[in-house]
Amino acid sequence: MAAKVEPGTTPPEQRTDRVRVSVWAADPITLVGVTETLVGSLDVFVTPDEQPSGVDVLVFATDRVTPAVVASMRRAAAATTAPAVLVTRELDHEHLMSVVECRVVAVLHRGAATEERLVGAVRSAAAGGATLPPNLLGALLRQVQALQQEVLAPRGLNPAGLSTREIDVVRLMAEGWDTEEIASRLCYSERTVKNIIHTMTNRLEVRNRPQLVAYAVRAGLV
Repeated sequence: MAAKVEPGTTPPEQRTDRVRVSVWAADPITLVGVTETLVGSLDVFVTPDEQPSGVDVLVFATDRVTPAVVASMRRAAAATTAPAVLVTRELDHEHLMSVVECRVVAVLHRGAATEERLVGAVRSAAAGGATLPPNLLGALLRQVQALQQEVLAPRGLNPAGLSTREIDVVRLMAEGWDTEEIASRLCYSERTVKNIIHTMTNRLEVRNRPQLVAYAVRAGLV
């Protein structure tokens, strides 16, 4: 029997405020279980796997995070800029930075991932929030600090992977200045500015200047 809809209300399937979610799982049984958990909520709409680019949140589900799982998560995350929620029973600290690179902002233990908690994590992620257990958050902060001290600082780089003068250049690019104008503002030669831009695009693996600016925006540098 179809649910009764009161006059003046919008049927659940037509609501525009529902969070669009794409689910990736390490095995078919987990995929079905997580999907059925989510579709039971009126706040979430689960999209087909082949359409991850337009979703608001990715949900990754696996019993244990392994290098193979991380590789699959990277491929799924590459198709969208959406944040992700990870449901797992086991996450070693050695893989923590890798899952964060897949834009995971919330981690739920598989045994405690009730519909209420999972949907809450999804809505929080869609709104820009994060939900990491204290032990994982502490481990992540220690890894970031070690990365800064042992890798980035000796090379004059910040956590976004850019040096001070590179940040100066990309900020002026974002303001619309061309190479000649940037060189004049920073008292560099045009050749120096071109070399700085070339070095950044190669190191960050972006194809052009707009993508470089977009990277700086996402990193909070612009």
